[in-house]
Amino acid sequence: MTQNEKEITAFQTRVRQMILRFQELKQENKELYAMIEENEQQIEQLKAELSQKDRDYQSLKMARMLEISDGDLEGAKERIASLIRSVNKCINMLSDEK
Repeated sequence: MTQNEKEITAFQTRVRQMILRFQELKQENKELYAMIEENEQQIEQLKAELSQKDRDYQSLKMARMLEISDGDLEGAKERIASLIRSVNKCINMLSDEK
């Protein structure tokens, strides 16, 4: 083999190696883009779940506030009823003294 033939053979070998490396990188790139797409879909799904959980939390918070308000209302009614009974007792006691 002459020097030119050796150089051509070496050149062909390098070109084949570069082509193989290009194909490997192309496949890796394809896989990475698929992973990115999958991650973006997962992010969108998680955003939707977070949004739903936030709405649920706000609803529960509102329900809890209403529940507390109802409890306060019942407590207030009981205190008022107790005060009315006390006033009625006082009025009865005063009426009996006359």
